[in-house]
Amino acid sequence: MATQTTTADTQKSRQGERRVVSNIVRGSIGNLIEWYDWYAYTAFSVYFAAAFFPSGDQTAQLLNTAAVFAVGFLMRPIGGWVLGRYADRRGRRSALTLSVTLMAAGSLIVALTPSYDTIGVVAPVLLVTARLLQGLSVGGEYSTSATYMSEVASPGRRGYYSSFQYVTLIAGQLTALGLQIILQQLLSDTQMESWGWRIAFVVGAAGAIVVLWLRRGMDESESFERVAAEAEKGSGPARGSLRMLLSYPRQCLIVVGLTMGGTLFFYTYTTYLQKFMVNTSGIAKPTAAWINFFALLVFVLLQPVMGLLSDRIGRRPMLIGFGVLGAIVVVPSLTLLSHTSDPLYAFLLMVGPLAVSSLYTSISAVVKAELFPTSIRALGVGLPYALTVALFGGTAEYVALWFKDAGHESWYFYYVTACVLVSLLVYIRMRETSDGSPLESEAKD
Repeated sequence: MATQTTTADTQKSRQGERRVVSNIVRGSIGNLIEWYDWYAYTAFSVYFAAAFFPSGDQTAQLLNTAAVFAVGFLMRPIGGWVLGRYADRRGRRSALTLSVTLMAAGSLIVALTPSYDTIGVVAPVLLVTARLLQGLSVGGEYSTSATYMSEVASPGRRGYYSSFQYVTLIAGQLTALGLQIILQQLLSDTQMESWGWRIAFVVGAAGAIVVLWLRRGMDESESFERVAAEAEKGSGPARGSLRMLLSYPRQCLIVVGLTMGGTLFFYTYTTYLQKFMVNTSGIAKPTAAWINFFALLVFVLLQPVMGLLSDRIGRRPMLIGFGVLGAIVVVPSLTLLSHTSDPLYAFLLMVGPLAVSSLYTSISAVVKAELFPTSIRALGVGLPYALTVALFGGTAEYVALWFKDAGHESWYFYYVTACVLVSLLVYIRMRETSDGSPLESEAKD
């Protein structure tokens, strides 16, 4: 009898683990498409910059596209608030479905908008509109995805499973770069600048249809269902309100502090570095795309390894490691990269800092989720994070290009270093968030 009970328990455990994996996969694929759409903009901006803005030098046109990229980030706090609130009140699955719909709409607008030469100033206006929609979407996607993955993950493996948020986030960028490389082989530069770049945004919109179908089959998280049931009985706390969020000021400030350096470092070595290689190092566009692709491939493989490590040693030591190494590596790596056009050397100068970044990115989502209770988790993760990313990550390209345009490009290197040092102080002072137990319904004070 005992043997039968043990066998039944083992089968139930395996079924539960398979269901966890299924939910993580469905959520992750949707996350991939969302971030593919987001990064397709920066990957292909070297080709479509001239289509949306008046003729000028390359730096000026890239500066304009970087400004629009930053404008999209301004919507991320609104997305973190609106969709985070929606996720805390209506469920994680519903919010994830809504976010991918908004992203698809933005991609279609970019794909179908005529050039500046055809419709004049309306072209950049439509581009801004599309990025506002995508910013709203990705602001809600990050927080809801982080919340969902942490809540459905098996106890003691939250770091590992939650790391797949950045696996698919970076995979989305890799997919955009991969498509760029394929199109570069099939089309001439003239064709890419004329119409080839539009293919990327059509692909993103089409992928969203598949995601909508996949996300309909996801389970709602048990943590949310439990809190929702308590709320219906009148015994649970109010969900998803700013008033409730303000009762967790320390947690909100921790999210801001730990995100500041991490997000600026991440966007410097991912979205901006390809332009840096082309515009500063003088590396050809196709070569820069290949360098970025292989460096990001290494980066994506490091995420689950680092997530698993965080389940063993804790989140705080990983963050401190990132803060120390990140502050050391920025100035020398970018200085050396600015003086080389050798592809292998450029790859090493990119992949090294990305390995350092993985100490932060692999656990970024789960650390934030572990700070807040279920009833306010999506909003708590989303709003302060999105505000910080808008201020530092979203402006990374613009600030870097502004310094370059002003003749002081190296000043940007020290700006990134300073922000990482500020975050390091937060990592040193914060408490460990992981204890290996099921994700609590209420956060600890």
